[in-house]
Amino acid sequence: MKNYKLTLIGLSISLVVYLSTIISGIDLFERLIVIMEDFEDYEIDEFFIPIGIFFVFALFDRQKAHEFQIEFEKIKVYKAMMSSTHHVLNNFLNQMQLFKLEAEDTPEFDPEILNLYGQIIEEASLQIDALGSITKVNDISIRSSVKPKV
Repeated sequence: MKNYKLTLIGLSISLVVYLSTIISGIDLFERLIVIMEDFEDYEIDEFFIPIGIFFVFALFDRQKAHEFQIEFEKIKVYKAMMSSTHHVLNNFLNQMQLFKLEAEDTPEFDPEILNLYGQIIEEASLQIDALGSITKVNDISIRSSVKPKV
C-alpha cells in the first residue's frame, strides 16, 4: 500500500469530485468547455497544452532529483558505517597483535598457525577495503565485493 500512496490519494480525490458532481448536479466537463471557449477569445487556449507538457516533464525532473538525493544519502550513510567498521576492526586487529607477539615468543607454538593467522588478517583487511570502495550501494555489489575469489 505504501508504494501506491499517491494513487490512492488520486482515487480518493476523483471519487469525491465524482460524487460531488452527482450530488450537486453540476457537470464539470461542460463547465470546462465553457471556460475553454472563453479563453479562445483571448487566444490563451494554445498555451494550455505546452504548459501541461512542461509541468509533466518538470514533475519527472523533480522525481529524478528526489531519487538522486535518496541515493546520495544512502551512500553517505553507507560510507559512515564503513568508516566506523574500519575503526572497530582496526582496533580489534591492533589488539590481536598482542596475541601474535605472545605466540611468536612461545617456542612450542606451531609456525603454520602464525602463517594462517597472518593470511586471515590480510584477507579480512582486503575485504574491508573492498567494502569501503563500493560506489553503487546495493545488495549485489556489497555481496560481490566480499565474495571469496576462487
